[in-house]
Amino acid sequence: MSEIENVMRSLTFEFFGGGKHKIKPIDFLAKDDALFLDVRSKEEADTLSFELLHHKIPVLNIPITEVPDRLDDIPRDRFIGVFCSSGVRSSIVYIYLRSKGYDNVRILEGGYNSIAEEFKPGKLLKSIKYKKQ
Repeated sequence: MSEIENVMRSLTFEFFGGGKHKIKPIDFLAKDDALFLDVRSKEEADTLSFELLHHKIPVLNIPITEVPDRLDDIPRDRFIGVFCSSGVRSSIVYIYLRSKGYDNVRILEGGYNSIAEEFKPGKLLKSIKYKKQ
């Protein structure tokens, strides 16, 4: 049995019902060991990029088409939040990474709208103050 088959068998009703595959941006941005994995195309990332400097979270843009060839660029010792504009590519990369032994990976839910909500002045200020503590 292949790893992808094992992962797919683990995606039970309880798994999805418990939201174990997703993370809200606010919860992701509060993590100390996080990596923002942006799997959008280079063109998309060049047009709208993220630098989470105040959150102290590194951002890695690896388009979905390059993930298999650049798997070694994705650290296994960090909490990986996979991001794309709508969640489709994130879901595919999530399953792929899980099949490659990445257990500490989640899909950042909500796409552009949810992440942008966390960058509004009040929320950003609160996040910055929290990280400084």
